[in-house]
Amino acid sequence: MAAPGTPPGPRGPRWRRSIRRALGGTLVVLALLPGLGLMPEGLGASVSQAAGPPLPPPARPSTPFIVGTGNVAGTYFPSGGAICRLVNHDRPSHGLHCLVEPTGGSLDNLDALRRGDIAFGIVQSDWQYLAARGEGPFAGKGPFEGLRAVFSLQAEPFTVLARDAVRARSFADLKGWRVNIGPPGSGTRATTDALLTVQGRTAADFFSHVGEEDPGTQVAALCEGRVDAAVFAVSHPNGALKEAMARCGLTLLGIDADAVKRLCEAMPFFVPTVIPSDLYHAPGGDVPTFGPRALLLTTADTPDAVVRGVVRAVFDHFDDFRRLYPALATLTREDMVRSALNVPLHPAAQAYYRDAGLLPSP
Repeated sequence: MAAPGTPPGPRGPRWRRSIRRALGGTLVVLALLPGLGLMPEGLGASVSQAAGPPLPPPARPSTPFIVGTGNVAGTYFPSGGAICRLVNHDRPSHGLHCLVEPTGGSLDNLDALRRGDIAFGIVQSDWQYLAARGEGPFAGKGPFEGLRAVFSLQAEPFTVLARDAVRARSFADLKGWRVNIGPPGSGTRATTDALLTVQGRTAADFFSHVGEEDPGTQVAALCEGRVDAAVFAVSHPNGALKEAMARCGLTLLGIDADAVKRLCEAMPFFVPTVIPSDLYHAPGGDVPTFGPRALLLTTADTPDAVVRGVVRAVFDHFDDFRRLYPALATLTREDMVRSALNVPLHPAAQAYYRDAGLLPSP
């Protein structure tokens, strides 16, 4: 028989065991976030003044839960930290205790959600799409039918940087140049191949040389002139790219709108997006491109009170949420409830968005 306070459903006991391990020291608890520079000055006062009625009491008092993120040096960890920071700010009123766990990223988080080891996970939208359908690396596991969306997070644009000497204005201008698209099997290479395919091209016939540098060395390859352009999959603003652009004379290139439209129709886990010009002082205005998005996912087994608490913490304090981490600064409420969500919304999240006028009523 399950212990009192165990969430309903077959994944409940495992989730509780994971919580006990978390509280034993395997997690990075959100009390550390101010020291990481993720807590803007004065946040506590502004959060306490946010509009909206108080959260209803959760089904059970003092309910801890885990948000699986990514490597501590990446963008998913601080994004998860921002979510937990806001949830924990109102902990005395709703009893929810949010803990952020560094993980290996999207695939690890999907596996942990399927096992019931975490309540929420940050996952890239293309992996969400494949997991829900049991395709690609998930073919042996079958469709993840219980996977549910909570909201969309930052875009991860397909980013192309070229040396100024190339005098390119867009990705299409790179025909005949040396371009690094990443090693075989990498996400950047697969995405570049997909973009070229919808235009009837291949990397071998479009570029004079197909570079296979990994992400850790391609900035150096650009700056040293070993390649003329390179493809990145990153959130923005990105400090390393900004420094390289200034130091090495690099320019952001946009993607043709028709190619973006055709690719996103063929692969709906990609969405059109732009890289705002003011992030890098791009002279030609916002840079049009496309890419996946980071998503906050959960499962159908997660109690309504927990999902409702997370959604209200973020959307009732939306301006504070966007200030907690630079990659979140360009988010809009409308994009967060619609963009790249290819699995059903959790019912508690859907009900909040309808009440807030962000989704139409049934």
